[in-house]
Amino acid sequence: MWQQVAMGLLGLCAGFAVASGAVALVIGLGIIPRYAGVTRTPGRILWYEDCCMLGTVLGTLAYFWQGAIPLGVPGLALYGIFSGIFLGSWVIALGEVVDIFAILARRVGLTRGLPWVILCMAIGKTLASLLFFWRGWF
Repeated sequence: MWQQVAMGLLGLCAGFAVASGAVALVIGLGIIPRYAGVTRTPGRILWYEDCCMLGTVLGTLAYFWQGAIPLGVPGLALYGIFSGIFLGSWVIALGEVVDIFAILARRVGLTRGLPWVILCMAIGKTLASLLFFWRGWF
């Protein structure tokens, strides 16, 4: 029994370490200050960092929890919408931090229409995700 408890604690600590490393990468790249700048809330940077760490801890705990939350399909749809918005905003913030769109535009010689390219990428990602979940590929 003690071996199982020790292995459980070791696994939980390893999960916290990996998740903290991912959060440190996000914070170290400067995504949170950029995100605060885009949302015009620079006074809440520490709050954003705290929420990022809290989400990491709660996500690690939720990964190990085997229970179900009885919210049904509407709860799942709401969770999916908010998760998609959250993830999409972080991906865009990361893209802006590393200037991927500026580098792409310069490499392919794109001088006009960059907002359309970004919009088409977002639409393509959305449609591909919906198709993936509808057809159950992979």
